[in-house]
Amino acid sequence: MNNRMKEAADSVLTNTVAESGGAPGVVAMVTDKRANFYEGTAGVREMGKTKPIATDSVFAIFSCTKALTGTTLMQLVEEGLVSLDDPARDYVPDIAEIQVLDGFDSNGQPKLRAPKSDITINQLMLHTAGFGYEFFSHDDLAFRTARETASVVSSTYDGIKSVLLHDPGECWMYGVNLDWVGKIVEAVRGKRLGEVMQERIFNPLGMTDSAFTLTPAMRSRLASLHTRAEDGQLAPWDLVLPQPPEMDMGGHGLYGTVPDYMKFIRMILNDGAGPDGRVLNKETVEKMSRNGLVGLQSGGWTTSMPALSNSGEFFPGLKKSWGYTFQINDEPTPSGRPAGQIMWAGLANLFYWIDRQNGIGGMWASQILPFKDISSYPGFVDFESSIYRYLK
Repeated sequence: MNNRMKEAADSVLTNTVAESGGAPGVVAMVTDKRANFYEGTAGVREMGKTKPIATDSVFAIFSCTKALTGTTLMQLVEEGLVSLDDPARDYVPDIAEIQVLDGFDSNGQPKLRAPKSDITINQLMLHTAGFGYEFFSHDDLAFRTARETASVVSSTYDGIKSVLLHDPGECWMYGVNLDWVGKIVEAVRGKRLGEVMQERIFNPLGMTDSAFTLTPAMRSRLASLHTRAEDGQLAPWDLVLPQPPEMDMGGHGLYGTVPDYMKFIRMILNDGAGPDGRVLNKETVEKMSRNGLVGLQSGGWTTSMPALSNSGEFFPGLKKSWGYTFQINDEPTPSGRPAGQIMWAGLANLFYWIDRQNGIGGMWASQILPFKDISSYPGFVDFESSIYRYLK
């Protein structure tokens, strides 16, 4: 890494924290195929306190969990234990009971009908099964309210037994799909998802600070969540996902550190190879990084719970697709990322990208709600831009 790149990246972190209403704390890193070549921190673990955020601070990584869950599923595909075209009901029969929402009656009660076809594993991996999220869909939220269905953040199985918002395969819609994928992995392996990840991802990659249940050592380094009010003011929020969770939530349940996640990113950059063994075959990584949608595109989201997420889209106007389980920018991004690369994010304003063309990947981590924060998200874009500006 050259000095100009480091200075530019450091400046982005410092400015994101120092600006009025800025993020309380940020950790950001970039890696090539061998090792991290940038590591930066700025700010504190909790606003109003003095303990600085550190490279080993622990974050609720929310939907950054999805790529790890998708990896455990693709391992099953490699072993011939499942096929992406299999009906999900073959492994989790409960999913066959989920119906399609067909509006609401005059009393506000859901009108339901059977789906036109079975949900496949492929559709769950690609977010085309019909599931949504209560905070990205007014209809999903209204259904849960009317039926008193548990929230997805309850980390319970009941929390993903909601409703289909469209027929399977009809369109791309971001939702609880990877939580169902996690249940499929558990059914086939006969173990909890966290155990499977530990054996088949964390151990081979040396990821020692990633888990669904916080260890005492992880809890001692936990960065606090923060909420931003409508007036832009931030405040700490003493929220921790249920410990231990009833269900290991494959869509959002992991806690971890940025250095741990960089090890996962390096595995993808190295076509599935890790320092202590292969996690995926090269052909599998290539498939995961390619568009799996047919006649559809991925896009943005509309909030139904403004306290948890703003409405938005990554790089509006650019064509985007979806792989297993990443968003793919089909066109070059303004931040400098070439077309055909992969990225995703976590609800508390964590963002990562993996550029297999240039052999680099990065992560930006904060703990702020709602999603697509007015300070942290622009900081991420500026951070990525600073890396590509001086990349040789």
